[in-house]
Amino acid sequence: MALITRFTRLFQADIHAVLDRIEEPDVLLGQAIREMEEDITRDEQRARAFKGERAQTGNRRSEVERAVQELQEELEVCFRSNEEDLARAVIRRKLQADQLSRTLVQKDKTLTDAIAELDDRLGENRERLSVMRQKFELLSDDLAPVHSGSPWASGPVPITDEDVEVAFLREKQRRNGS
Repeated sequence: MALITRFTRLFQADIHAVLDRIEEPDVLLGQAIREMEEDITRDEQRARAFKGERAQTGNRRSEVERAVQELQEELEVCFRSNEEDLARAVIRRKLQADQLSRTLVQKDKTLTDAIAELDDRLGENRERLSVMRQKFELLSDDLAPVHSGSPWASGPVPITDEDVEVAFLREKQRRNGS
């Protein structure tokens, strides 16, 4: 049983090695870089949206706090005037405003946490993208001489008559000497 497992692993390793040679690492790395850039752009957009929403939440909280202050003043007037039924209605509105304020505080905290998490992830992804770009540049530099430095990549190299004569004389000497 162990022998079959080992043969299976060897066969899989050979297949993976062939696939690795077929795949072009510079193309795969380029695709990974594009995908990482898309992820970063998407996260930046989400962070901007969260920051805008947090600003709106802060504005809304300020409005609610002003309304609570106004309701507190109205409540004082109601109690001074001995208007208990009207005071109850004002207290109801004040309780609703307090509840809305607590909800907005919680939403602000949630948005702040989400923004911090996104900012951390953006920082990590930017670092990874930088490393991937450096690897891509190194890989491109390593592959460039193979592709563009090869004399066959730019077409046939011109051969002079003198080159032919020298090669002919070498072949003649080699044949006579052996």
